[in-house]
This record gives sequence, structure tokens and C-alpha cells, in this order.
Amino acid sequence: MGAGEVGLGEAASAPWYAGLTRRHWRILWGSYLGWIFDGYEAVALVYALRPALASILTPEQAQAPASYVGLAIGITLLGWGIGGLMGGIAADYIGRKRMMMISILGYAVFTGLTAFAGSFTQLAILRFITGLAIGSEWSTGIALVAETWPNRARPKGCGFLQSGFGGGAVLAAIVWAVLAATEPLGPESWRILFALGALPAFVCLYLRRALEESEQWMQALKAQRWAATAEDAGHAPRAAQRPFTLAEIFREPESRRRVLLATAMSFATTVGWWAVSSWLPAYTEGLAKAAGEPANLWGPRMGIIYNVGAITAYVISGFVADAIGRRAFLLVTYVGCIVTSLACYLWTGGLVPFMGLAFLNGFFTLGFAFSWMAIYLAELFTPAVRATAASVVFNGARLIAWIFPILAGQIVTAFGGVAAAALTLSSVYVIGLVVPWFMPETRGRPLPE
Repeated sequence: MGAGEVGLGEAASAPWYAGLTRRHWRILWGSYLGWIFDGYEAVALVYALRPALASILTPEQAQAPASYVGLAIGITLLGWGIGGLMGGIAADYIGRKRMMMISILGYAVFTGLTAFAGSFTQLAILRFITGLAIGSEWSTGIALVAETWPNRARPKGCGFLQSGFGGGAVLAAIVWAVLAATEPLGPESWRILFALGALPAFVCLYLRRALEESEQWMQALKAQRWAATAEDAGHAPRAAQRPFTLAEIFREPESRRRVLLATAMSFATTVGWWAVSSWLPAYTEGLAKAAGEPANLWGPRMGIIYNVGAITAYVISGFVADAIGRRAFLLVTYVGCIVTSLACYLWTGGLVPFMGLAFLNGFFTLGFAFSWMAIYLAELFTPAVRATAASVVFNGARLIAWIFPILAGQIVTAFGGVAAAALTLSSVYVIGLVVPWFMPETRGRPLPE
């Protein structure tokens, strides 16, 4: 049963999971598996990057390690943005299932190859290609779950799907904690973290049998419904030849407005996470050293707690967004991002209370800040362009934001610490306090068809 097939006549007293079948859960689980390894791969980079650079940088390059950290993250983001844009467009043409399998196989292969990088140039090339594959998976999974789950359950299902990223991040933090404590390959143990990232290749064998293509997407193509939004239906071309989806979402006035506004918020989320929260492990290690504690243990501990906070937010995000509405959810999200980021990077006290702040920071900056895109974007666009629009918003921001981790590295070098860089760049969250007032409220509305 497609998302649009459960109408507004549903009984108000029916539980949110009414109408869900094994097929719905199977589609969610298949998409979830892909997202687990998205989260693992993204966070593995954050943890393994410093020891990796210590291993592969030349003595001259090692004089400015923070700059190379920012450069490696920025290159990954650039690949993520380009790949996501291409993958979202492809998903609207070749289907959600096929594109998901291609992207998972791609990032599994190139994450595994990263374990063999012997220079920064090799690492950068592999990170870029891995980013291409990771980016193309996100919008595909969102479109597939949103178009197959009933309206009442859809926001919860998309929130559950987003939690896969947090689950993978926790998995990466746990693996890194074990590697940091045991060091099976000594200073080269970081290579194991990337080698394990090749395992998602086997997920494709399951997806090939478990996933079904979106009926709503196939019906839209069959009926030649090309409009990007319901409001723009009168502006869509009536010719049988399909317009290019990327051009269509910018050609139609209401679609263009929504894409640009949502991309501004996505930009705030992306810069906030990669240029602010991604420095938390290094900041935690600094606090640990100042307290005379083992830094290589407290960094991974913080990562686990941070991602547990994110997973908590992912799981409840659909319920909260339905309870208070989309606009209020966005405002709460970005206020939380600002407050918890300032609290973390101004903290100079004990490590145990800091873990509580890390939990809250993960709740907002990784949890709610990314969940809104999983829940809200599908409600703004029709199936003919849904994956394209979502990819432009989610990944297009990375085509702008990829430079900020590089700038953050320069700021860390100039100011002699990560706190100044993080506090400066956290001001980007203010965007999220302005834009929601200009976006439509979609709570309780059926998914556009």
C-alpha cells in the first residue's frame, strides 16, 4: 500500500502503526541497513583521520595536521554533494531500489580500499569517490520509505530510517574504542576501521531480494505527472516527453522557493555538523589530557554517548514533528543546536558532566538537525522529482559547505585550538531560526502524488 493510499478518513483513534504490513517493515529494514553503513563510514573518517594522517603525511605536511584534517573532510563532503546530486536524479529515472544498490556497493568498495592508502593524495582520492557513493544513497532511501509507508506512519518510519545513520555511527565509535584500546596493528590500526567498511557489499545480496520498487513513483511516471509540487501543477509541461527533473524543480516557482529555503537550512545543518561537532572528539581528548586521563579512551567514549543522543532523537523525531508541527520542530532543533554547541565548547570542567553535554549536542546537531530532512522534504515534492529535490537540498548544501571544514582547519591552526573554530562556525545555526517562518506547514497532510 502506497503512502497516498491511506486517506484522511483514517479514524483519529487509530494507532500510528495501523495499516503497516510485513512489506512496509521489510522496505524500512532494507533501507536501514544501507544507512547503518552510511553512518559508520562517515564517523569512521572522523575517528581514524588523525592517526591515519600521522601515518601517511610527510614530515613537511605533518607540520600542519589540522589543515589536512579539514581538507580530507572537505574533499569527502564535496564528493558527497556531487554524488548525492547525481544519485538523486538517477533515482527519479531508474528507480529507488536500483540506485540504492549501486550506491551501497560503491561506498563499500572504496571505503575498503581506503585501508590501503599510503599517501594523502591517495586518501583524498578515495575519500572523494567514497563520498560520491554515500551521497547518492540518502535521498533514495528517503523516497522509497516515504512513498511506501501509510501517511499516519510515514514521519515515524522516516525518523526510524534516519536512526540507521546514528546506529552506524555508534558502531564505528565502538569499533574504534576497541581498536584504540588494543591497537592490533599498532599505529596502523586505523586501517582496520576502513577495511571493515567493505562489509556493506554483502547487504546488496539481501536488498536484491527484499526491496520492492515504489509503486507511487511508477504510477506517477505512467500517468506522466511531471509537476514538482501540487501547487505548481498548472505550470508543469503537458507534453509526453519528461522534463529534466533538476531543471523542473527550479523552473516551477513554488518548487524553486521550497528548494532554496530548505537548502539554506540544510547548509546550516551540514556546516554545523562537519565544521563544529566533528571536532568534539579532539576537544574531548584535550579535556582528558588536561585532567590527566587517557585521551585515546575518552574520545571514543564521547563518540558513543554523542551518537546515542543522536539515535534517541532520530527515533522520537517523527513523533515530535507530528505532535508540535514541522515549523515548531525546526525552531526547537536549531535553538538546541546553538545552545548545546556553545555549552560544549565553552566547557572546561570535568569529563563526566561533559559527557552529558555531548549527549545533548548529539541529540540536536546530529539527531533532530538531520531528521527534519528525512521527514519534511518528502512532503514538499511529488514522486516525479522527489529524489532529485531531496538530493539537491541534502547534498547540494555540501557543494557549498565542503569548504568550511577546510576553513575550520585553518582557524584551528591560527587560533591554536578547536574551541575558537567551533564557536565561530556554530553561528551558522541562526539560519534555522529564520527560514522556518517562510516554509509551509505540512503536518497531517497526505504525501503529494
